[in-house]
Order: sequence, then structure tokens, then C-alpha cells
Amino acid sequence: MAAPATPPLTGPDFVTDGFALSDMADGAMTTGHAHGEPVLLVRRGDEIFAITAKCSHLGAPLGQGLLVGDTVRCPWHHACFSLRTGEALRAPALDPLPCWPVEQRDGRIYVGAKQARDPLAPVATAETPAHPAAVVIIGAGAAGSAAAEMLRREGYEGRIVLLDGESEAPYDRTMLSKSFPADEKKPVALRPAGFYAEHKIEVVKGEVASIDVPNRRVLLADGTAHAYDALLLATGAEPIPLDIPGHDLPHVHKLRSLADHRAIVAGAKGAKRAVVIGASFIGLEVAAALRGLNIEVHVVAPDKLPLAKVLGPELGEIVRKLHEDKGVVFHLGQKAERIEEGVVVLENGERLPADLVVAGIGVRPRLALAEAAGLAIDKGVTVNEYLETSAPGIFAAGDIARWPDPHSGQHIRVEHWVVAQRQGQTAARNMLGQREKFDAVPFFWSKHYDFSIRYVGHAEKWDEAVVSWDLAKKEFSIAYQSGGKTLAVASVKRDLENLQAEVALEADDEKALGRLLAGR
Repeated sequence: MAAPATPPLTGPDFVTDGFALSDMADGAMTTGHAHGEPVLLVRRGDEIFAITAKCSHLGAPLGQGLLVGDTVRCPWHHACFSLRTGEALRAPALDPLPCWPVEQRDGRIYVGAKQARDPLAPVATAETPAHPAAVVIIGAGAAGSAAAEMLRREGYEGRIVLLDGESEAPYDRTMLSKSFPADEKKPVALRPAGFYAEHKIEVVKGEVASIDVPNRRVLLADGTAHAYDALLLATGAEPIPLDIPGHDLPHVHKLRSLADHRAIVAGAKGAKRAVVIGASFIGLEVAAALRGLNIEVHVVAPDKLPLAKVLGPELGEIVRKLHEDKGVVFHLGQKAERIEEGVVVLENGERLPADLVVAGIGVRPRLALAEAAGLAIDKGVTVNEYLETSAPGIFAAGDIARWPDPHSGQHIRVEHWVVAQRQGQTAARNMLGQREKFDAVPFFWSKHYDFSIRYVGHAEKWDEAVVSWDLAKKEFSIAYQSGGKTLAVASVKRDLENLQAEVALEADDEKALGRLLAGR
């Protein structure tokens, strides 16, 4: 695969020409370059900062993001970086940004040589006696891998064991549904080969059989055991299986793992017609990816509109039309009755030719280990504000965790990649005794062709959807409200507005949210 072309550098050269201090108001951001790399210059009060201009997650232009205090937030996926150190403060970004020293001469700003460091270089104080001698993490997905890295970033020097049954974990699961193959433009692996060994994170492949809570051990199916002083459960979720005749035929697939993804890639080769069962986010992203391969795609779902339960009818209708304009055929208000060789038969008797079938009917949390260990369960593993379970020293994060959300006043469980990563990071700090409350506002994104939805907050139910449109630009935001309180905001082509909504939701600032939507 050929390396992508490097985009030309734009803006002022901060090394040779500098930038006029008088042209930088407080809170201003200017993108230029230094030593052949894009650099973002930022002014906060009397201080000037220079950091890499692109997010370390997927390269979003940080100059289009939002300044909050002495941090900048990414416009695409809401990562957050320190302007002072470049530290990646919030997932999904895991790597820090290089920084450049700044010098002022004759009323102009110049930057010096880049300052980069190891992504897991400790940024915290030395260990305290409260640190556990050994940490075991069950699950190498978003939450588990982020937790393992954060332990090292916090200066933890003890043993870290990361257990997972998948041979290739950790990897970026969000990429699996967006293109086939997923690694066409970017490696799926979260880290390069040797990364975890270099940082003394033991990645152990094997199925976990049980948790011996009294003796603080995790037992594997092969008979081995791993002792822990602190334990993180990050077992994630699994696809809800199809329960119809023919679900086990070789051309029928689910999508959760990298192995599932590769099976779909193999099935797509030579396929002319595909049926996606379920109009979930995963199902529709798969439909879009298959259309990108010029495969005829039919989507079967019992819903009246796709995604309406999460996004409302307004956005559901837009999503439906978007996919139809790309050639997807919907069979809504319908269920698959059975699958035959080359055909999906609907309950109304319609027969849809299919060389490839992908089921995307939702997921359910993997709770068996937690239940068998006697942990408190309530539609997920019950945790407190510090993500600790009913058993001292055992934490839970990600798709299985049901936590007290301070913004809604309810216990919620969310199946979002970014939420899982951030919970893993918080759980890691709390395993080190920091007692940090998890109070992040949930965020997710979904991409369909060139149409990206950013969603911040959490609204299981709402009584009003306040829509702010700009039809000429085909951009909009929707605020989901209950009793006059905004619970969540979904945006398309209004990335900065979605970031501003995130800040307002964090502060429970309803007035700011009202001004934000009314200002359009």
C-alpha cells in the first residue's frame, strides 16, 4: 500500500518569519508550520503555546477545535490536549502532542526545536504506598487497553497483566464497520508490534474461566492463574445472535471482532448482493461500506425509521434518505424469517437474493464473569462514581459498567468506544488511589459515507427535540430535551457547536445551551 501524499504546509513559517504578537488576541489560534511540520500557535492571556496542529488520534485540525482553559479539544472526536505539555488528557487520543518552545523578539513570536516524548512517559508523581503490587485487567478492548496505558502514564511500576481471548487484541474496533478492509488507510492495531512488551504490559491470550474473589486470583481456562491486588473488568459486549433458521450458514456473519471483519471481507469478494439485518449504527455503517464496494445492499429492520430510537425521527429520516440516495434498499417494518442458501426470506414472504448476510441487531454486555463472582448486577455491573464494583479492589469499565451519571441523575450504561476508553483511564487512576469521580459527558460519532454524526450527552428518552437547521449548508444540530433540560446534542457539520455543547453539558449550563442553539 502506497503511503498517502503529505499535504503541503500552509500558513506562516514560525521559525524564520515568526508571527506578530499584535495579531494574536487572547484566545486566538493560528496554524502555521515549523521545521517542516504543521504547528498550532495559541494565546491564553500573556502566555503563548505552540503544539502540533493535528490531533494524534486521526489527524483532525486542532485549529478548528475549541479552547477550554489551557487545553484544546479536537473538533472530530472530542479528544483533549494540554497546551502546556501536549499531554493527551482525554481519549480517544492516546499519544501526547509534541510541543515547541516559544520566544518573543521584537514584537514577534518564534518557535524553536520540537520537544517530543514517549507516549507512556510518566506524567505523575512517584509511586505511593497505596499502589497495588499487581493489576490484572480482563479485556483488551477500549477500556482495558486504555487502563493499562494510563497506569504507566501515572508512573505505576508494578505488574500489569492484560487478559484477552482474542489473538490480535488490542485494536481499534471503531474501524471495523467503516470500510472493508478496515486497514486500507490506517493500521487497525492501536499500537505497533512490541509496544506493550516495551512498556512491561503483559498481554496474555486466553479465556478467563472465573474470578476467585476471596483469594484475589483470576483463573484461566487452561488452568493458569494470575494474582491481583486490583482488578479491572472490561469484558465489553457481544453481538445479539440471530435466532432464525439458517443463521449458521457460512455466508452469514456478525461483526464484533477483527476475525468477524476479515470473514466479511472474504465473503464480500465476488459478492453481488448483500442483506444487512438490523438498522443499527453498526448495520448501517456496514451497509455504507459494502456500497463502497459496489455491492447491492438491502437493509431489513422492524423499525419505521433507522436510528430513530436514538436520534429521533428528524435525523432518522435524513439517514434513511442518505442511504437510499447511495443505492441502499430498506425493508422497514419487517423481520427476517429465515435464511436459505443465497436468499433471505422475510416474514411477509418476500425473498431477497443474498450472497452475503451481515447481522447488526445490537449487542449485550458480557456479564457472566461478574455474575459468577457475586458482584452486584443491575442491567450491567453496578459501580459507584469511582467505577468500583460491590467488591473492594474490583473495578468495571466500558460496555458492562452501569454508573451514577451526575448529569442525568440516573444510573446509565453506555456502549460507546470513547466512553469505554475514558472509563478505563479513570479506573486506572482510581486503582492507584486517586479517588477520581467519573463525570465525563458521553460522546460518540458515526460515519456514513461522507456524513458524520457527532453526539454528546445521553438521552434514552426525551419529550422535545429542538432542531436548528441551515438547509443551504446541509448542516444542523438537534437538542434532545426532557422537562426543559437538555440531555444530549447531535450535530452534523457543526463540529465546533458540538464541542461547545459538550462544555455546556459538563457545566449543566442550560442557558449556554439555549444561546448556542438560538444563535443559529
